[in-house]
Amino acid sequence: MLRLNPGWLDYTLLALYFVVVLGIGVVARRAVGTSADFLLAGRSLPAWVTGLAFVAANLGATEIIGMAANGAEYGVATVHYYWIGAVPAMVFLGIVMMPFYYRSKVRSVPEFLKLRFGNYTHVLNALVFAIASVLIAGVNLYALAIVLNALLGWPEFLGIVVSAAVVLVYIGFGGLGSAIYGEVLQFFVILAGLIPLAIVAVRHVGGFSALADKVTASALGEGGLHAWQGTGIGDVTNPIGANWISIVLGLGFVLSFGYWTTNFAEIQRALSAKDRSASQRTPLIAAFPKILIPAVTIIPGLVALIAIPNFGNENAGGLEYNDAIPALIGQLLPEGVLGIALTGLFASFMAGVAANVSSLNTVVTYDLLQPYLAKGRSDRYYLNAGRVVTAVGVVIAIFTALLAADFNNIMTYLQSLFGIFNAPIFATFILGMFWKRTSGWGGFTGLLTGVLAGALVFVLAEAGVVDFGSGIATSFYQAGAAFVVDVVVTVVVSLATAKPEPERLAGIVYGVPGADGVVPTLRQPKERVWYRKPVLLGGLALALTVVLNIVFA
Repeated sequence: MLRLNPGWLDYTLLALYFVVVLGIGVVARRAVGTSADFLLAGRSLPAWVTGLAFVAANLGATEIIGMAANGAEYGVATVHYYWIGAVPAMVFLGIVMMPFYYRSKVRSVPEFLKLRFGNYTHVLNALVFAIASVLIAGVNLYALAIVLNALLGWPEFLGIVVSAAVVLVYIGFGGLGSAIYGEVLQFFVILAGLIPLAIVAVRHVGGFSALADKVTASALGEGGLHAWQGTGIGDVTNPIGANWISIVLGLGFVLSFGYWTTNFAEIQRALSAKDRSASQRTPLIAAFPKILIPAVTIIPGLVALIAIPNFGNENAGGLEYNDAIPALIGQLLPEGVLGIALTGLFASFMAGVAANVSSLNTVVTYDLLQPYLAKGRSDRYYLNAGRVVTAVGVVIAIFTALLAADFNNIMTYLQSLFGIFNAPIFATFILGMFWKRTSGWGGFTGLLTGVLAGALVFVLAEAGVVDFGSGIATSFYQAGAAFVVDVVVTVVVSLATAKPEPERLAGIVYGVPGADGVVPTLRQPKERVWYRKPVLLGGLALALTVVLNIVFA
């Protein structure tokens, strides 16, 4: 059983962190006077704040625990989740999609679908997102419970409840503003905790050269040190069990674009920016730390694999892959540094939960209550409703955390959720934005059948009816199936139903002018300051990922 032995200094640092986070919630509450303040932070934040919050919102359990687990199980190939499965889509979001979102003045991603496809698709997307949010929040709560179990010996359920209570307090006080400023703090705390761990871990095994030799001698073999080796068609010998087509299309296109360009938990941070330029730069600023984060997640996973006996082999009495980071923290870090690392873990998990809960309360309030279930109420009503939804969402997430406990690698579970929920939404968005013929019924039926197709592949894989290799490879094919089914059904139904009304396309479909006569295009607005140009920022991020893919091929 994994146990850590923190000292009084470690507990002091943890306590100080919680005091500061709760203090942010109390201070942020003073700025909350309307539902827009609570749910959208007043749309007044600078790009550097929303950019750091954007990456911190993703830097939760899925990133820290999940990617370290992937590093131990699949080796260097895990970088695909960053350099193929994140950065290109973040650049696409900033340059191409944020202008559509910001110009439409929507308060959420589902609200954009209402403008384009109508009420049925709007409600379906809101419900799908709400379900996905509480499931993903549960993953983060479970990961935090793992650390509390290691730290204090608490049962996992108790750890889940306590973690949920802390998040509920500071989000319930200050809403999105509290979440965003908390995420900026958490970003720096996370790095302060994980960078020392990565450095000490590498030194513990004798340096990078010794690490490479030991990984080669492990179960991963030579393939554990390469991203693209063994991914040829008919010659799949890499640890993740996927060829380059499924990596590029399944992960790099469908899963990645489906998550980064339609997931409101991320996009909400960009929509809270003070203007269009700041909203576009939000994901582009976030792309640069995203490129470098593998150094503090994958490397510890590799070290855990070779430094901890029987790691990942529970049948032989070893720890599970999800324990990589907590185990190394307990074994390698001295008092004080241990407290910083533990605080970083707490910060990452709370950021992940807060991101999903703060986006959930916005979607339920603005996309379900206000237009359908509680029309025409006062703004105070919707403000209070947002707080109630926050509480209910956290309570539901407590129980969805128990589902995550059934998976040895929570990243595999999370990617399955993305394949079910995000991949088909991306298909619906792309067709709606760039194909004028896409009808309301086409969008609705395509999204519904896409979600069902993704869920069906997941159920069949879990039941052993189909076998795509590793759980990660399965998620690639699952996302591809959901995307293709959505596209095919949307196109067929759109061609068989009436064309959408011209006014529904105005200003939100590529090439169709809005009421102000402006035609949405991919042309970027002029920036007076050169380093604020979205195309330049995006180009630099993409160039850096290309170089790194070549180096680690």
